[in-house]
Order: sequence, then structure tokens, then C-alpha cells
Amino acid sequence: MHDIPLRKIDHVRFFVGNARQSAFFYRNAFGFDVVAYAGLETKVRHEAGYVLRQGDITFVLTSPLSPEHPESQRLVTHGDGVMDIALDVPDVRAAFEEAVRRGAAPLSPPEAREDEHGVFETASIRTYGDTAHTFVNRDRYRGVFAPGYRPIDPERYHPSTARPVGLAAIDHIVGNVEEGKMNEWVEFYRRILGFEQLVSFDDKDISTEYSALMSKVVQNGTGRIKFPINEPARAKRRSQIDEYLQYYRGPGVQHVALITGDIVKTVRAMRANDVSFLRVPKTYYDALTDRVGSIKEDLAELADLGILVDRDDEGYMLQIFTKPVADRPTLFFEVIQRRGSKSFGKGNFKALFEAIEREQELRGTL
Repeated sequence: MHDIPLRKIDHVRFFVGNARQSAFFYRNAFGFDVVAYAGLETKVRHEAGYVLRQGDITFVLTSPLSPEHPESQRLVTHGDGVMDIALDVPDVRAAFEEAVRRGAAPLSPPEAREDEHGVFETASIRTYGDTAHTFVNRDRYRGVFAPGYRPIDPERYHPSTARPVGLAAIDHIVGNVEEGKMNEWVEFYRRILGFEQLVSFDDKDISTEYSALMSKVVQNGTGRIKFPINEPARAKRRSQIDEYLQYYRGPGVQHVALITGDIVKTVRAMRANDVSFLRVPKTYYDALTDRVGSIKEDLAELADLGILVDRDDEGYMLQIFTKPVADRPTLFFEVIQRRGSKSFGKGNFKALFEAIEREQELRGTL
């Protein structure tokens, strides 16, 4: 079956309680530049939206302006979270019609919106939970983001005061789904979007004394878009996936992994901005060189920052995870640097999940 041609992830849209304050957080903690705004001042009556950029990453933060907003219930159910992973396609109508023909649930039909900057085309299908994939084409659009959005008022966020931390692109986006549903969603991406399965981890790879999970990674033909999908596996206690499903009230995006060319510099900057990261015990670093061999980075520096390392046949990678970014233990972020390795840090899973379990214990949700 041929791929539906997808060029890249166009943007990730978050639905949040207070977009203005969330924009302040992602700008000052994660180093994003706020580039565009939609809301009452731009004649958008039902919601406010902020567009944030860093490197090739675009985040959009959207908040409802009234309880009549069609998505307002989402906040009560899920709290802040990812509502849409938008995909850049050469032909919106063709992508949408083919996806629906293959069995995707349609959310919004193809629509071409026009303003003085050109034509912006979109159409949406449903994926796990009430997350969407919007097909986007902006080949004929020259505006800052989309119709209804205007460049941000420099009075509010002046570009000269932005302090990027070196985040360059989206590496992968992970979804959590209910027990027994992982294969169904792997099949969805295979059948509907022509993705292939890259790798799978089962509970033998990913288990601690308390929690176990299964994970499969799907990617599109070019390898540019990667979506790991997790489900909980039977275990003694509630796994982190169960905890997520409980507090998000269903399946959804668990984390977004962001690539950097220099993880030490990026993490140092983010820590200085008050971003909280998960910590593994110091003993993790005692055996690190035996496990991964020689690396370019200074081990003491990695230990100081809490950065994890894993190696595969093609090289190694460095990664670290933030703590959840809202009060519910749901969405978090990964910062990753790849030195040849294309893997997902399987060798770190055990240490990482034990670190997550220590946090769960503090929350009383283990």
C-alpha cells in the first residue's frame, strides 16, 4: 500500500486553559519565540491562539474564550494537552479523501481559507482518543501562520528578548493508549497513512518491579515522522501509562521529543529557566561507560545535569525528560541529541521508569 505523502509535522496544537500564560511559560522556560497571535484583536471571537517557534518546531497554544467553544469541555476532561498533530502534505484534499477511503474517521472536511496573504488549506481526521491529525498545505500561503493570525505585537513579546535554548526540530511524538489497543493504532497508521513499524518493545524490555508497558514505533516512508505508541501491560501496581490514562481521562499524547545539537548546553539553559527534569540515581553513571563505551561528552557534566545515554549499532544518543508541565501527571517533554543512533533509548527504560515511579510515589498514584 502506498504512503499518503506527508512532508513533515507542520505544527503541534495544544489546547490549554490560559494560552497567554502558557505562551509565557514556553517562551521563558523552553526558549520559544512567540511569533503570532489570533484572538479578539484579530477578529477571532471564539478562541485565542499563540504561535511559538524555535528552530523548525512550531507549537500553537489555543484557549477557548467562552463555554460555547466546541472544544471547551476538553479542558475539564483532559486538562491542558495536545489536541492536534498537524501534518504538512502536498495535496490536502487527496490526503483527506484517501485517508477516509481507507477507514479514517473524518473530523473536518477540506477547507481553503483565504486572506491577503494567500490560500491556506486544511482537513482533519481523528486518531487515538480525541487527538486529531490535520492535513495542512501552505504552499500558496505567505502569512505568519494562518488566516486569523497576525504577527505578535512587539509591545507584548519583543523578538530581541527571546532566548532560544537550541531546540531544533521534533524528533518523535508518543501516544499512550489503553491496554490491548496498541496494535490497533499501529495498524491504523499502517493502513491509513502507509507508515511502517520500526521497532517494538515488550514488557521484558520495559519493566520494573512495579510497572510494565508495551511500545511500538511507527514512521512514515521518509522516516521524518515517528510516532511511538504505548499501552500498559499487566503489573503489580499502576504503571505510568495507567496513571496518564487515569488523569488525562483516556488516550492522548504523552510526550513530545525535541532534538538539539548540543544537549548539555540546552539542558543547562532550560534548568536555568526553572524547567524541572526527572533525575536518575547517581549510580546510573557508575556503570555508564561499561554499558555505552566511549562518548564525546564529559561524564561528570552529564551526571550533574541528569542526562541519559544509550548506544545501538549506529551510534549513541543522549536524552532527558522533563517532569509533567501541568498539574496533572500527563504531558511532558523529552530533549534528545543523536550521535548516529536512531533508537529510542531502550537501555535507559529501566532507570527512567524507576525515576518516574519515585515521582508517582510522591503523588500517591503508584
